[in-house]
Amino acid sequence: MKKVCFAVLALFILAVTTTVAQDVTYNFDQSADFSKFKTYKWVSIKNAKQVDDITARQLTAAIDAALAKKGLTKTDADNADLYIAYQTAIGSQTQWNAYSTGWGYGPYWGGMGRTGMATATSDTIYVGQLDLDMYDSATKHLVWRGKVSKTLDPNAKPDKRQKNIDKSIEKLLKNYPPKKK
Repeated sequence: MKKVCFAVLALFILAVTTTVAQDVTYNFDQSADFSKFKTYKWVSIKNAKQVDDITARQLTAAIDAALAKKGLTKTDADNADLYIAYQTAIGSQTQWNAYSTGWGYGPYWGGMGRTGMATATSDTIYVGQLDLDMYDSATKHLVWRGKVSKTLDPNAKPDKRQKNIDKSIEKLLKNYPPKKK
């Protein structure tokens, strides 16, 4: 019985922590010299799904602020060192929450054994992924790409949306520029 309660509790903790955590991945061109990149220009990706204007401004402002901390300067000139673009995707997944009271009676051990009462509920979670691409403007090659999930939630209140965006951009650009080995 204790094993069942422990398993249900472990599943509940796993469900809660996986829904809160933002997944971040990145990749980069190991032959690129990131020390030469000082300026960047925003460009758009053809046929990429666009977010609403408010969210777009929130995203670009958060990315601009994070890149400024990294020493990059935004410009509108075509001779910028980097071209930067992003794409978004909003989907949904089902979260299952389960818990057990650990108390109850059942037909085990001669009719007197204890059994747990378990309850499960489901919620729909919107998973908003942001992909950020950086291209070397001279070669037009992709030199850095980062992805972060659980960034955009269309159902979140405005202050929560901004907090999620700021937090995810900070995590996303934590490893930019990549460290040389």
